[in-house]
Amino acid sequence: MTVEVSRAFGSKVVCPGPDFAMLAKAVLSLGLWLQFAAGQNTPERGPQPSTSNSEGDLLFLLDSSGSVSYYEFSRVKEFMWDLVQPFTFGPRDVQTSIIHISTTPTMEFPFDRYLSSGTLQQAIRDTQQLMGDTNTGKALSYAKEKFFSDEAGARPDVPKVLVWVTDGFSTDDISEPMQLLKDMGVTVFIVSTGRGSYLELSAAASQPPEKHLYFVDVDDLPIITKELRDAILDVIQANRLHAVDITSSSFHLMWPKLLSQETGYYTLEYAPIDDLARKRTKQVSGAHTSLMLSNLAPETTYEVALIPESNVHYFPPQTTRVTTLAEEKSPAQVLISESGPYSFHVSWAPTLDSVISYQILYGPLPGNSVKLLEVDGEHNSTVVENLAPNTTYLVTVTAVYKSGKEKSLSAKACTQEEGSKVRHLRFEDLGPNTLKASWDSADGKVLGYRVRCRRQTGPSSVISVSPQIHSVILTDLASGTTNKVCVKPMYKNQPGKRLCRMVHMQPATEAQGYKHRQRA
Repeated sequence: MTVEVSRAFGSKVVCPGPDFAMLAKAVLSLGLWLQFAAGQNTPERGPQPSTSNSEGDLLFLLDSSGSVSYYEFSRVKEFMWDLVQPFTFGPRDVQTSIIHISTTPTMEFPFDRYLSSGTLQQAIRDTQQLMGDTNTGKALSYAKEKFFSDEAGARPDVPKVLVWVTDGFSTDDISEPMQLLKDMGVTVFIVSTGRGSYLELSAAASQPPEKHLYFVDVDDLPIITKELRDAILDVIQANRLHAVDITSSSFHLMWPKLLSQETGYYTLEYAPIDDLARKRTKQVSGAHTSLMLSNLAPETTYEVALIPESNVHYFPPQTTRVTTLAEEKSPAQVLISESGPYSFHVSWAPTLDSVISYQILYGPLPGNSVKLLEVDGEHNSTVVENLAPNTTYLVTVTAVYKSGKEKSLSAKACTQEEGSKVRHLRFEDLGPNTLKASWDSADGKVLGYRVRCRRQTGPSSVISVSPQIHSVILTDLASGTTNKVCVKPMYKNQPGKRLCRMVHMQPATEAQGYKHRQRA
């Protein structure tokens, strides 16, 4: 089997062939080489989904006591910044603060002090460890006051999230102040980097604990960063219009239940931010809390407004911005397999909903004979047949998109020679631990044969012989073992198909009175 993958002009070819200028010229005449000029490498990642549609007060309860080493304290600070780095900060977005767990709890800075990524990152870096006792209960009571204090920069009517990073040790009781926080609507996430009690910490975290409690070594904190960030986003996005399942051409909008079918409906407006004149409008029933928007442009930021039209109460409009992803390219990979004298299998990836069909252009090298196959856009493979043996082919797969665009990728493939398989592999005993392997010659212009013996015990061996030789002696085959012998003909452009057989060596006790005998 010959396998070959090619990315545009960056081809690595197993089977050498002559200059393919003539075929390239034919392909150019059909316009299919135009896409190659820019190259077809692996698609680069486009813009990631925005987190600017999030609003909430996020408080870190940071163990700053003497039970934490300086190294652990530094790693936790890095983790905190990695966790919040993608957020947008501001009075209508995310606000963050830190409270130290020590002998006396201390707020590092109020929620509304640092409203940009740069200033917040520097503030986290500048945070110093206080040492002292691990009075977590006191720190929780202090947090309850600050979470709802105008003086601390906290805001009413926004989601409240507490992230407690602990080594699992506290010198005072945490159950009562933690329960008071949760009763006031605070969502509690706990990250234990030590040997804390699971029962105690699972009771302290918001429910269910499998979504709010993490046990991880301090050096492995990056492992949970994305999962914890997504869980926090689920909380702080719950009361606002936001987008999920973002692709290059669609996203799914979700919003809190404000109306009912009897009390009104929603008007949804959306447009690219650089062309607001292209605004589109949809109306949905008051019973709905989500809507899928499709047929969007890739790598485009959309301004979206949800306007509740209520006949009972006034609800202010909700807005968000959503950036679609870069369009995924197909084909990004072409694979040639199952090559025979007259055919080979072509497959490609990925398959995309935006592709309506694939065109497979193929022809021998050298030559100007080009043939075309068409495949439905839902399929990702086909068999190319009626080919010439022992020939190199250039294969081009072109995706035809619904938009009318076309993208192409090429690979080279080699058909095998006719009858390029060894026939009638047989064995003959020549004594203890020794066999003679013989075979009939393969068809075509054979350059030699390669014999591989995979021993059940002991090392494998490979023997190469000239095309006139059709047998080899195999030694060091332990009695009582089963060994695999394969013979493969070698041709100019590629090896032929191998023929393999298993051969069993009789145990030594059965070898007494040994006579030469032919093995079936």
